[in-house]
Amino acid sequence: MRIDIVTIFPEFFDVLDISLLGKARQSGLIELGVHDLRDYTHDRHRTVDDTPYGGGAGMVMKPQPWGEALDAILGHDPDAHADADGPLLIFPSPAGERFTQSIARDLADERHLVFGCGRYEGIDQRVFDHYGARGRVRLVSLGDYVLNGGEVAVMAMIEALGRLIPGVVGNPESLVQESHEDGLLEYPSYTKPAEWRSLEVPPILLSGNHGAIATWRREQQLERTRRVRPDLLVGESSETPH
Repeated sequence: MRIDIVTIFPEFFDVLDISLLGKARQSGLIELGVHDLRDYTHDRHRTVDDTPYGGGAGMVMKPQPWGEALDAILGHDPDAHADADGPLLIFPSPAGERFTQSIARDLADERHLVFGCGRYEGIDQRVFDHYGARGRVRLVSLGDYVLNGGEVAVMAMIEALGRLIPGVVGNPESLVQESHEDGLLEYPSYTKPAEWRSLEVPPILLSGNHGAIATWRREQQLERTRRVRPDLLVGESSETPH
């Protein structure tokens, strides 16, 4: 997979050189390009923002630097990324669809992702309109809150989708037994020792009865989801733990 990131803080993504994603880059599973938006400005202050038309607080990111940066990545041919296999542009935005595990799985199947990290009051709408007319553009939100910029959101999305790329995580089975993979939160996990500070591991996990353990874990998923995220159970069966 090829991932390109446009940002005014390229150093933010140095963290992608470590851990599993760093190993994935070294092995060639992920190819990464980080581009400084200010490299596509033409004034001595390297200005990327201006006051909003219509008034209002804050500043808006100008379309010109974005256009030049994205054209440098996508090419100048207006039809270059028009087909379904072309690059997908993703812009973190509180006005976008909420990011989910399902979206992470979809993104992990893409061949080329281009992330645009907005700042200030956001990016001039014409950037989305222009590239949306040329190909695929998706606005995505991490949740119902506002960040200072898109870098944290992009990092979170790359972490989520990157680990779903075959070969990135050493044990693929671990991806199946996680929160949100089956619509529920993950069951609690334990390891050695069997007793720690007077707290014991649930006896069922020491029983060796794999069928009973599977049932217990499913019950724990349902109980935890019902308690913490009951919204995830909407449309689920009326199954209850016993």
